[in-house]
Amino acid sequence: MTTPDSAPAVALEPKTRLSGKILKTTLAGALVDIGQSLPGVIHISQLQTEAVNKVEDVVKEGQTVDVWVRRVKKDRVELTMIEPLAFEWKEIQPNLIVKGKVVRLETYGAFVDFGAERPGLIHVSELTHGYVKTASEVLKEGEEIEAKVLDVDRRKRQIRLSMKALQAEVIEEAKPEREERKGVNKGKGKRKKEDEYVMETEVSNEPQFTAMQIAWAQALEKSKGKKVRRKSYKSASEEQEKMFNSTLEKRLPTGG
Repeated sequence: MTTPDSAPAVALEPKTRLSGKILKTTLAGALVDIGQSLPGVIHISQLQTEAVNKVEDVVKEGQTVDVWVRRVKKDRVELTMIEPLAFEWKEIQPNLIVKGKVVRLETYGAFVDFGAERPGLIHVSELTHGYVKTASEVLKEGEEIEAKVLDVDRRKRQIRLSMKALQAEVIEEAKPEREERKGVNKGKGKRKKEDEYVMETEVSNEPQFTAMQIAWAQALEKSKGKKVRRKSYKSASEEQEKMFNSTLEKRLPTGG
């Protein structure tokens, strides 16, 4: 099996980690033995992230150092002692799944270092399904998490991540239950319509009268009412006449 230290120089990939020994230092950098057919070279700007005045301030001849491959050329292997980013900007694309560490929490979200130039932001609305007031309700600083890249703005150097997007498959399992409930509601609506139809049918089965029959019935009612009033009036007149005659008979003198 070929290892990075024994692999041919032309087969080395960028970001490959190697261990080497400083052979010589110069004003421009250092020459490194990395066990390859081509010599390794570290430029002074690649010794550390901070500015370097003299190469000897950082490395010395005979020192063993960890280096990473930047690129392979025909006559040398360019190296760096600055650990490269796990993800360059061009490598970060939407839907990429990354693993990282929560480095800062804010009320509006969490910042996650996953090996890019800048940490990605998981907005509070992308932490999980359901309402979350602050990011600290879900995450803690130093916690290792997995997230999906939603969007990358290279001009603004912003990366938006989501943990909720990886939980979508779990939510999908609950859909059949909701569909069953919808089916039950649909059944209730159908029964309600059937009940309304039965009521309308029952009402429509009651006997219906024509206009002529209604008019004839109203005329009969009126005629009955008149007869009753006449009879009552006649009876009252007869009573008054009897009372009048009786009074006269009592007042008139009798003969003898």
